[in-house]
Amino acid sequence: MSPAFETLSAVRVTTGQQPPDHHRPWLDSVRPLLDRPDAPDLRPLTLLQPRRGYTPDFLSPPPTGPQARFEDELTRIAATPPAQVRAEIVRSLRETPGAAESATGRRLLLGDPAEVLQLITGLIRTAWTALVEPVWPQVRALLDADVAFQSRRLAEGGLDRLFAELHPMLRWQGNVLTRVCGEDDHRDLDGEGLVLMPSAFKWQEVVVIVDPPWQPTVVYPVRGLGTLWPSRSADAPTTDGTAALARLIGRTRAALLTGLNSPASTQFLAHRYALAPGTVSEHLTILRDAGFVVGERHRHEIRYRRTDLGTAAANAQRALSR
Repeated sequence: MSPAFETLSAVRVTTGQQPPDHHRPWLDSVRPLLDRPDAPDLRPLTLLQPRRGYTPDFLSPPPTGPQARFEDELTRIAATPPAQVRAEIVRSLRETPGAAESATGRRLLLGDPAEVLQLITGLIRTAWTALVEPVWPQVRALLDADVAFQSRRLAEGGLDRLFAELHPMLRWQGNVLTRVCGEDDHRDLDGEGLVLMPSAFKWQEVVVIVDPPWQPTVVYPVRGLGTLWPSRSADAPTTDGTAALARLIGRTRAALLTGLNSPASTQFLAHRYALAPGTVSEHLTILRDAGFVVGERHRHEIRYRRTDLGTAAANAQRALSR
């Protein structure tokens, strides 16, 4: 796991580069800090992490061990050669239309690479202290649980068992690991090994790092993300309707329904909530029969989305509270 990578990904959530979805409770808790007049300017970190395009590799070198410490990772980032800093920033801004012409982009491009690196490492430290460190114990516990679960799968069934359900965007066939809808990058491991790294804040995407000199790495959304921020008690007042809905249809079905903000397959939902695919399928069948969700074929899989009735049920309490 990588505290620095989680910090950079958290910045994307706070600045709208990545939709909050399951991180909305966390985002609501840090928003007052971000809205203060003296809040740090995180735009350099945001600009270098485009929604589509290249993010400099020096920002998140793959961890060298299973329990990386933030200070050690920041030391590695700060030791990046200035020439590499400049080359990777130039590549990143060139691939994002308009980025190089922005005030922040010009600051990154025209500044001395050593000073730019100092600026970036300072912002990463600030973001870690303000955004991630206060919740790191629970984030780390979820990442630890994922590592233990996947390690057990590997021990029990080898690579076939591990990759079968590591993440729905990954396919394993003929000793080749493929990311669905990925780029055309290719890397023959030749005995180098592959780092597998779960991430909580990079919840939407599977990231593949193949460029030398880094260790080949696959970053995937952590299993059970839907359980990271505990919901409030079913007996406590709520403004989002989740607790009231849970009393009506059950906690698991309520979580699935309220979390279905975009169409998702059974496998995606099973991964997100750390449930067996069969369990998710059973709950979705009940929700479908009740008219709350509908399944639609998308290529090789069925993706479920809320119906108007399902959306109304999920938002009922919010509508009443306005």
